[in-house]
Amino acid sequence: MTDTLTTPLPPLPTSAGTPATLSARNVGAWFGDHQVLEGVDLEMKAGQVTALIGPSGCGKSTFLRILNRMHELVPGASLSGEVLIDGDDIYAPTMPPIESRRRIGMVFQKANPFPTMSIHDNVLSGLKLAGKGFGKGRAAEAGDLVEHSLRSAGLWDEVRNRLGAPGGSLSGGQQQRLCIARALAVSPDVLLMDEPCSALDPTSTRRVEETIAAIAHEVTVVIVTHNMQQAQRVSDRCAFFLAAENQPGHIVEQGSTADIFENPRDERTSDYVNGRFG
Repeated sequence: MTDTLTTPLPPLPTSAGTPATLSARNVGAWFGDHQVLEGVDLEMKAGQVTALIGPSGCGKSTFLRILNRMHELVPGASLSGEVLIDGDDIYAPTMPPIESRRRIGMVFQKANPFPTMSIHDNVLSGLKLAGKGFGKGRAAEAGDLVEHSLRSAGLWDEVRNRLGAPGGSLSGGQQQRLCIARALAVSPDVLLMDEPCSALDPTSTRRVEETIAAIAHEVTVVIVTHNMQQAQRVSDRCAFFLAAENQPGHIVEQGSTADIFENPRDERTSDYVNGRFG
C-alpha cells in the first residue's frame, strides 16, 4: 500500500538536522510517591556528545526519557522543572509531544527495528508514523533519504544490495545502526542513546562508536553508558549521577570528559571512574 503524503517534506537534508542545545533546569521525577530524581541542572551543548554516567538505579535512563517526553507515558509518573531545546520548553502546550520526539530522537538499549519490514522501509518508518511518508512519484527522493540516513549511520556499504531484506535479518550491531538511521531520517536536532552498545560485541560496539563520532557535528548526542572507556572515547562532556541511600538521584559533578576522568573535583566521582565505587 502506497502512503499518501499528508504533509510536504522539507528538501532532502544534507545533515541529520540542526544541532540544538538541550537544557534541563531543576528537573525532578517521581513514580507515584517515590522520587527518583531531584534538582537536575544540565546543559547538553549543541553539536557535542554528553555522556551520562553513574551506577544503576541513579536515574540516568529516567532522565533520558524525560528529555524525550516518554516519562509522562508511565502511569503514575510525574516530573517538575523545565527542559528547553534552544530555549523552547518541550513541555509547553504549544509543543506537541510528536514534535518534541521528532526534534529529540531516541535509540534504545535493545535494537528495535520492525523485524519483518524491509531495511528500506524501516528507515522511513519514523516519517510514516509522523504522517510524512513518501507518496507516488517520490520513490527516488525516498531512496536518496534512505541512502543518506544509512550512510550517516555507517551501514550503507553493508546493506546497499539488500535493502528489501527484513530488518530482522541483520546482526545485532547492524540492527542498532539501522535504528540510528531510522532516527536520523526524521532530521532530529538531538539524539538520545540509552546504553546502545550494552548488548553488542566489541566489533559492533566500535562501529556504533564510529557512527557517533561521524554524526556528532550534525546532531547533539546524549548517551547513557556504564562503560567508562566508552564514555572517554565518545564524549565531549560527562555528568556523573548518583543516588545516595533513600535519596533521589542527582548530579554530583559535570564538566569536560577530560576533567571528569583526569581531574575530578569530587572524591565520589574519582572513585567511580576509577572503578573503586561501592
